[in-house]
Parts: sequence; C-alpha cells; structure tokens
Amino acid sequence: MAHSTSASEPTGPRRLSVLLYSDDITTRDAVRAGVGRRPSADLQIDSWRECATAAAVIEAVENDAFDLLVLDGEAAPVGGLGLCRQLKNEIFNCPPVLVLTGRPQDVWLASWSLADAAVPAPLDPVALCAGIGQALSAAPAPAAR
Repeated sequence: MAHSTSASEPTGPRRLSVLLYSDDITTRDAVRAGVGRRPSADLQIDSWRECATAAAVIEAVENDAFDLLVLDGEAAPVGGLGLCRQLKNEIFNCPPVLVLTGRPQDVWLASWSLADAAVPAPLDPVALCAGIGQALSAAPAPAAR
C-alpha cells in the first residue's frame, strides 16, 4: 500500500529568500557566515540578495519577493532603521524585517522602525539565528504569491 503525505506531516524546512542590506561588505559577510544555510532546524536559506544602497533595497522589494529582510541600522548614508520604517509604511505586505542595531540600548529605535526583531552589535551567530526566527514568527502570515 502506497504511503501518502498528509497535511499534518512535516515537509522539510521552510525555505527562505533573504534580502540583506548594509553598505559595509564585512557586515554582510558576518551576517551570512553567522546565519549559514540553516538558521534553525525548520528554516533553510535558499538565496541571499545583497544590497549596498537604500535605492537598491527599495527597487528589490518592489520588484521581487522575499521572505525576510535583514537591514543594517548602522548603514550610511541611509540607515536600516529609517529604511525599515519607510518600507513598513510604503510596501503592501512588506516582508518581516530583522534590523541590526549598533548597541543593545537601541532597542527603542528598532521598535520605532516597526521592525519585527532586532539584534545588537557585536553580531553573534546565535542571536542572529534567534532574531530570524523571532522576525518570522512576529510578522503577519505572508500573503499568497
């Protein structure tokens, strides 16, 4: 007798497409290395889209589908916190956002930015992975694409 997969059986990890914004390539490298391909047992990063400018982020989010945005709050000249607030206010069904803050005391700025989660510097792989999970669980369910 053939075994059929029911809706209640696990189908593997949730596959993610992630946009990563920072003007600093070392920050982008640290995030990708810290997160790896599997930030948790139930999540898998299938693709990274790296952006070094706010204009590139806006163009990408308007034209492509992402499951998560990771924005560097310390980026210049446009910081990820202000960019997050702009995206949350201007993009219909904006994906969940994880912001990287300069220090733990900047949590209030992350709240102001409407981010779904925040991770302070220095970037810690465990905190990054936890932040991804928090951002995905805090955000409203994604609309069908």
